[in-house]
Amino acid sequence: MTSLTLPDIAAQTQQHATPLDWVGMCGIAVPIQFETRSVAALADAGVNLSDGASRGIHMSRLYLSLEALERQPLTPLAIRRCLAEFLASHAELSSGAYLRLRFDHLLKRPALVSPLAGWKSYAITVDARMEHEMFHVELSVRVPYSSTCPCSAALARQLIQQQFQADFAGQPINHEAVLQWLGSTQGIVATPHSQRSLALVGVRLQDNLDRLPVTELIDSIESSLGTPVQTAVKRADEQAFALANGQNLMFCEDAARRVHQTLRQLSWSTAFTLRVEHAESLHAHDAVATSQWQW
Repeated sequence: MTSLTLPDIAAQTQQHATPLDWVGMCGIAVPIQFETRSVAALADAGVNLSDGASRGIHMSRLYLSLEALERQPLTPLAIRRCLAEFLASHAELSSGAYLRLRFDHLLKRPALVSPLAGWKSYAITVDARMEHEMFHVELSVRVPYSSTCPCSAALARQLIQQQFQADFAGQPINHEAVLQWLGSTQGIVATPHSQRSLALVGVRLQDNLDRLPVTELIDSIESSLGTPVQTAVKRADEQAFALANGQNLMFCEDAARRVHQTLRQLSWSTAFTLRVEHAESLHAHDAVATSQWQW
């Protein structure tokens, strides 16, 4: 039997030459090696089609190039090699290659006081591109935290003061009586409102880094805010969390400024963008603040 050459429709020439900015695949399931663990990730892989006369790219070549990420730790160098392979497999067709990886990063976090600990999951996105010998990597993370409204705290304190005046008017101030009053629901008639909040941060990394500083970025953001959400807790931890919230009262503007100042101190960052969202417990809408530097 005579062997037949399989048709390659993608290699056909277009009658009307039109270059395309991005062609590829989204949502490819791929295992990656990150911080000593195998992690399930989703990849978006693509190249530009700078040769507008060509009908299409070779998507299977991009897919197969991703296999290299299974066998080595995920580093900027590994990503750069993957993008270089994208371009090598599309010589004379493409001048730019792009890769996005999305995965959850698990960190075991200790409780504030007790010996308990638990796992927290952080959504991570790595965006990389290579164009005309230029290589860039951007790292994005979502960090949940708690925020207590400074205005509601001040209003609550005022109501407590008024209740104190009403309950102790004309009476001698007795230390034990005041202490008992402070520990009762009769005395603490109002409390500030808090909400679960979210910091969304994207950082452009220096081109010469040998690692992806994911954990370092998360730690920096949580430290700047002072109220990261907890995992396993006992009552002592819950009390310590209430104390942390009381010592870190913040509007969304305050939170954005804290994170901005922290990100400016990162030696491996060349640019960043940030957005904080406070899921209001008073309103049915969210309070939001954004900031950026050299983006």
